[in-house]
Amino acid sequence: MRRIGGLLPLYLKLLTGIAATQITAHRLVWGCLFTTAVVVGRGEWPQIRAALANRRSRLYLCASSLLITSNWIIYAWAVTNGHVIESSLGYFINPLFNILLGVFVLSEKLNRTQWTAVGVAAAGVIFLAWTAGRPPWIALGLAGTFGTYGLLRKLVTVEALPGLTTETLLAAPFALIYLFWCHSSGTGAFGNASALQNVMLIVSGPISAVPLVLFAYGTRRIPYSTVGVLQYIGPTLQFLSGLLLFHEAFDHTRAVGFVLIWAALAIYGADGIRRSAAKPPGFPPARE
Repeated sequence: MRRIGGLLPLYLKLLTGIAATQITAHRLVWGCLFTTAVVVGRGEWPQIRAALANRRSRLYLCASSLLITSNWIIYAWAVTNGHVIESSLGYFINPLFNILLGVFVLSEKLNRTQWTAVGVAAAGVIFLAWTAGRPPWIALGLAGTFGTYGLLRKLVTVEALPGLTTETLLAAPFALIYLFWCHSSGTGAFGNASALQNVMLIVSGPISAVPLVLFAYGTRRIPYSTVGVLQYIGPTLQFLSGLLLFHEAFDHTRAVGFVLIWAALAIYGADGIRRSAAKPPGFPPARE
């Protein structure tokens, strides 16, 4: 499931030349149609009605819809403008950003090892900002939007597929209006791009929805320590794509910043594995 998301840059690269906002609008509209069809087929539409009827859930889902839309726009722009490596950095940082959200929003406590991991990662980000003369805005934007999105989805009581469907239902009308405006002003890509790109814009909906739903379902069915390892597959594939396939710049100075962040992830991951192994026998398994 994470491998699917990790290969998304290969897909988006073929849409280079199309505005990131239009790519995202198509992802939302076609994704909405796809997920709605699946939800109706599975008889889960009452869950969407219940989520929208609850004021708290509705507010959270509106916010999460805005966040995932922002995340997709940043990511599409980054990939189609030659910043695949920096976008991968955002998803390497994301687990550590989640730690900070847990501390400052959910009042969770960190042990010394976890604080060390956060400190090493912060040093890596500061080093990258210092050597580049600017903060890694793309990476920070992706980590911030996706991390906060995950937090909101944790707080709202709705299953993975109905939740994603609700988010796209909330955003799709605005996306559709925007696409009609682009078409009427002569800047719309759909119908004016190549046949391949037109098909890819349509298919972008399911391609966007499937990894998110599979990951959400997977986290409920496998140990969370395993999830912690799997979440690095996506950004690793993105990084390798940027480095080996798209030949983006990656000098030794930039490598130092990445190595610091990878070291932080190694410290954090090792601590998670250690604590998982230390759980007493009979610890409740992951919820089905």
